[in-house]
Amino acid sequence: MAELQKINIGDKLSSFSEHWSPKVVAELNGQHIKVVKLLGEFDWHFHEHEDELFWVIKGHLEVHLRDDVIKLNAGEMCVIPRGTDHKPIAHQECHVVLFEPAGTLNTGNLTNDRTVADPDTI
Repeated sequence: MAELQKINIGDKLSSFSEHWSPKVVAELNGQHIKVVKLLGEFDWHFHEHEDELFWVIKGHLEVHLRDDVIKLNAGEMCVIPRGTDHKPIAHQECHVVLFEPAGTLNTGNLTNDRTVADPDTI
């Protein structure tokens, strides 16, 4: 049996400062649980095969869709269905937990300088 560990999300988020660079904090059933700090605008993208959950821990996040904007405050979350174009925007630093299948690229269908192909585990 694997060693059980308590994970403090606040401590994990305090351990790094860069934005738009998700870090894996746990894995279960083929899913990665990641933490990330967001600031500014991200790129329009979609995930062809994966749904993506955004859970705001601190701050405010706007998830822009082609025909709507989902506004999330601390303690709120939403699931972006696979194939849905979206662009996260954080006007001030925002702390987020992501749930997504292991191997999911943060930039989805794009590959650019913001792509994190192999996120650090912290």
